[in-house]
Amino acid sequence: MIPPLMPTYARADVAFERGEGAYLFAADGRRYLDFGAGVAVVALGHCHPHLVEALARQAGALWHCSNLYRIPGQERLAERLVENTFADSVFFANSGAEAVECGLKMIRKHFDDTGSPGRYRVITCAGGFHGRTLATIAAGRQEKHLTGFDPVVDGFDQVAFGNLDELRAAITDETAAILIEPVQGEGGIHPAALEYLRGLREVADEYGLLLFFDEIQCGMGRTGKLFAHEWAGMAPDILAAGKGLGGGFPVGACLATEKAAAALSAGSHGSTFGGNPLAMAAANAVLDVVLADGFLDRVDAVARLLWKRLESLVEAHPKVLGGLRGAGLMVGLACVFDNGTLVAHLRDNGLLTVPAADNVVRLLPPLVIEERHVDEAMAILERSCAELADRAA
Repeated sequence: MIPPLMPTYARADVAFERGEGAYLFAADGRRYLDFGAGVAVVALGHCHPHLVEALARQAGALWHCSNLYRIPGQERLAERLVENTFADSVFFANSGAEAVECGLKMIRKHFDDTGSPGRYRVITCAGGFHGRTLATIAAGRQEKHLTGFDPVVDGFDQVAFGNLDELRAAITDETAAILIEPVQGEGGIHPAALEYLRGLREVADEYGLLLFFDEIQCGMGRTGKLFAHEWAGMAPDILAAGKGLGGGFPVGACLATEKAAAALSAGSHGSTFGGNPLAMAAANAVLDVVLADGFLDRVDAVARLLWKRLESLVEAHPKVLGGLRGAGLMVGLACVFDNGTLVAHLRDNGLLTVPAADNVVRLLPPLVIEERHVDEAMAILERSCAELADRAA
């Protein structure tokens, strides 16, 4: 018999009652160091005082009024994102997947408006993940997500990640855009080379394509820049943001240049809940912290410390770990054996992590971690790897 809660997740048998900073506390009182952060969502840690205060204040004033009316929090958040990014305009949604859907609609409408309705296909990369809607699973083209959901939504062509020659060869008269993650998350923490990102911009310009970056997981400060593509000194035409943008409150955003955003006029797209006052209060509070002087520099510094320690860990435990990759506080530990075993063992020892494809364990800690949290995480990682190595001997 099916349970009341649809069994769409293989959940760990632990329930959390409260969170504080980098820690979660289970119903039995046990404390866990959270290096999963709700899959890169809890960017400021649990119950950050500034975020709590902003949400409580807004909750006592107004929750929802719909997009039939002006929402000042939306206007302020859009202005701040435009001021601090490549974008000229922003649409707010409830999730990253909805932000991707908005971008895909924008692409089609742009070419229809400019007299090329036959240009609608989007080139994506193997290993990419863009959401769970019918269109976004088609964009990701991972068999485990597509099985049972035929017919697959048309309009996507896939090439190898990091291969500009293969991408060029895939461009046809129907190609409209390129969609990639600058750092693949669900696909196994694969960072794109900065030269590749710059090359994508050159290809898009050469062929008149729109360049669409999915920074739902790698954005909002996770790599030490507000958005990961900034390390390459270039910019896309469209960008999907989510996860850390709300610090735990559901928020998605589609950022775009005027060239791309002009396609979406009144009535062409919408959202009942997107950009509601509560969500905007949360996201503005997150930006207050992330854009403060020195915050991203501190993220970069603690990330470099963590990486240095993890490099030594990988070298010391070749029977358990096969490599290290990622960017900033978006780290992938390649496992020698099943990654689920390491995730479960780390959890038993008090550290929460997240599995990913390619047999990888993700470390996605809150951006507010300090050296003491790195020390604590490394102690648990060292102990866990040593125990698993002994078990394998």
